[in-house]
Amino acid sequence: MEVSRIRALRGPNLWSRDTALEAIVACSAAECSIDSLPGFEPRVRALFPDMGTLRDTGHAGPVSLAHVLEAAALELQAAAGCPVTFSHTAATVEPGTYQVVVEYSEEAVGRLALELAQTLIHAALRNTDFDLEAAISQLRDLDEDERLGPSTGSIVDAAVARGIPYRRLTKGSMVQFGWGSRQRRIQAAEFDVTSAVAESIAQDKDLTKKLLRAAGVPVPLGRPVNDSDDAWAAAQQVGFPVVVKPQDGNQGKGVTVNITTREHLEIAYRAAAEYGEVMVEKFLPGSDFRLLVVGNKLVAAARRDPPQVVGDGLHSVRDLVDIVNQDPRRGEGHATSLTKIRFDEIAVLQLEAQGLTPASIPAKGRRVLLRNNANLSTGGTATDVTDNVHPAVAARAVAAAQMVGLHICGVDMVCESMLRPLEAQNGGVVEVNAAPGLRMHLSPSYGKGRAVGVAMLDELFPIGDDGRVPVVAVTGTNGKTTTTRLIAHLLAANGLRTGMTNTDGVYINGRQTDSGDCSGPKSARNVLMHPDVDAAVFEVARGGVLREGLGFDRCEVAVVTNIGSGDHLGLNYITTVEDLAVLKQVIVKNVSPAGCAVLNAADPIVAEMAHTCPGKVIFFAADRHHPLMATHRAQGKRTVYVEGPMLVAAEGAWMERIPLQGIPVTRGGSIGFQVENVMAAVAATWAVGLNWDTIKSGLASFVNDAHNAPGRFNVMDYRGATVIADYGHNPDAMRALVAAVDAMPATPGQRRSVVISGAGDRRDSDIRDQTIILGAAFDDVLLYQDAAQRGRADGEVMGLLREGLTGSSRTVHIDEIRGEFVAIDTALARLQPGDLCLILVDQVQEALDHLAARVKEAQEKAHS
Repeated sequence: MEVSRIRALRGPNLWSRDTALEAIVACSAAECSIDSLPGFEPRVRALFPDMGTLRDTGHAGPVSLAHVLEAAALELQAAAGCPVTFSHTAATVEPGTYQVVVEYSEEAVGRLALELAQTLIHAALRNTDFDLEAAISQLRDLDEDERLGPSTGSIVDAAVARGIPYRRLTKGSMVQFGWGSRQRRIQAAEFDVTSAVAESIAQDKDLTKKLLRAAGVPVPLGRPVNDSDDAWAAAQQVGFPVVVKPQDGNQGKGVTVNITTREHLEIAYRAAAEYGEVMVEKFLPGSDFRLLVVGNKLVAAARRDPPQVVGDGLHSVRDLVDIVNQDPRRGEGHATSLTKIRFDEIAVLQLEAQGLTPASIPAKGRRVLLRNNANLSTGGTATDVTDNVHPAVAARAVAAAQMVGLHICGVDMVCESMLRPLEAQNGGVVEVNAAPGLRMHLSPSYGKGRAVGVAMLDELFPIGDDGRVPVVAVTGTNGKTTTTRLIAHLLAANGLRTGMTNTDGVYINGRQTDSGDCSGPKSARNVLMHPDVDAAVFEVARGGVLREGLGFDRCEVAVVTNIGSGDHLGLNYITTVEDLAVLKQVIVKNVSPAGCAVLNAADPIVAEMAHTCPGKVIFFAADRHHPLMATHRAQGKRTVYVEGPMLVAAEGAWMERIPLQGIPVTRGGSIGFQVENVMAAVAATWAVGLNWDTIKSGLASFVNDAHNAPGRFNVMDYRGATVIADYGHNPDAMRALVAAVDAMPATPGQRRSVVISGAGDRRDSDIRDQTIILGAAFDDVLLYQDAAQRGRADGEVMGLLREGLTGSSRTVHIDEIRGEFVAIDTALARLQPGDLCLILVDQVQEALDHLAARVKEAQEKAHS
């Protein structure tokens, strides 16, 4: 068994909506059925008893090693606690080769699971050992390192529940919620609108106390100190017992409480000094409470108790700590609901204050404190007390958060109870915390968890706001780029700052920010990350979907222009038009339930996609009498069609008419494929909710030139001859271009020529078919070849193109030329006034620039 390629599908894809790894797995003849491998199944089950069934996997035919790899990779992740459920194995057209798809929740964990699954299979084949426990432990540790912590994770979970899209921006806790201009960002439990000034204030405990005192919030007496002697003097000033802590600290690091002796104070000072400047303040008696404020509301409260053990008369204190730390809820850091108890100098000192050492064996039932401070980060526990908070206490917490300027704030209070005002029990606020940890509220040691992630998300996005901007996805075989550009143009005409991706680049509000083929998911994600985007239009090419899935979780509108006879067939196991349709309909399957699919009713394969759309469907076709169009309209649903000189949008008896003469890109309706592109664009913007005046004016202002639609039937005049530049590159495109050329007015004796090359990554038949079609419509054919042959031998593509011209009904002259620009110049030199030349460009922008220069030279020469 050999795994030759692994792809991470990071968005909705050919197989599912889940993130997944897709591996290409080659098996030998014997490995195509585990029944041909004596003893293999019992051995693999002995190595991994919980792998589950292999025989009832929902597929027909024998179980191969690829199927075992699928099952093992999924079950290893599940055993490590990852929330994964989907996997699939598909046989390809190549015998013994499979596509294995396994869901992941964290990409690195999925890749490791696939690697370990291979190791497991090889161990079963060779009858060697496989350490299952170590493998699962390795996966679990990696998952804890990779996944979001509980605080940020709770906010993400709340977003998922409300349908708000999110994207993790770093390997840490910075997350974007929503898209474009409606996005919000968080860093752990901190909002993007929280100022750096507020965060700095919260870090300065002395300044915080001054501000809170000014706001009437009770705080303990104290001040910053310069050294241990000054600390002793400050302690005498405020009165014992005291607390020593860093002036800028968090998570209880360096904090020592209830200090009564100079020896204890000096040790505490050294511990605090490791984290910076030190302060001493009056110790407040009572319990340690954390109150969580979000916006202007108290949303949760917990009592935090210091780390402690209870004697059993048998074990030493150190042994009791080890036993407590074996609790599966306790771990290192913040990945688990509790943190392991530290056994350090502070813990030993705390034991001495109780007359104990680490080796002491406490009496049964005796509680032994390991620290006085109650932070969860040092091993403390939490008890939910949200329902017990007195209104006055809640008001003080909110006042403290607002005085500092924190939108999410952890307010630390010390008092006897939450049931009475602070002033009535000599309690006070000892700290405020930016980006507070949420573990104690989400999964308290005792009491019920609180939905603090939901409260935070509701503060970011009011109920009913999903943070999305309209997303229109466009795919098909031909017309994708023009349709994408036209939709973006219409949205911009409506005043929306529009982001667009296509095979020419990325555009934000009319400005190009990237060039090249940008029809993949990475470019889409970049647009949705841009804060100046009010709407987005994405050309979705097959390559990006195969390589990585979609760059968005769902779209408001999905447009499928056509499938026809397909394109790029034979690549990446997409061998038939039906295969291509399944891939293209990924955008249709991921339309929002409130969204819409815009489908070409005249293309039966496209029309069939309507059944997979979760939302509504708008059909378009030039022929309004097409049975599907007639039925759809009779049902009161939306259709777009052509009626005489008018483009018509209809819904039941209601109709909107737009004269084709006023849509320049169609040349008065004479260019059939452009009419189809316009119908698709009109339907899409209708679905988004644009008003008809905007749609009409936008169509009138969209000119089909090299700037608005480069390489899409760009017509220019060269010394009295008509030159058309187009990026058509498949048989369907050739048919559409020939029809468009035939519809153009021709002068008597007009000679037609075409300049064409072919891409080597097409099937032989696709390359030949292009010139078979052109040979019936053009007098001269100039075949050119550039250096890139895409896997073909030198001259092979040229030979196939020439084969297509064999026996052509019109072509009388064929040239074979090296170089695209040489071929263009050769064709231009032959043109006479009234002639027509179709140039099928390969290097779109470079060829258009070359043509523009030649046209300008001819004009200047004519005027000289």
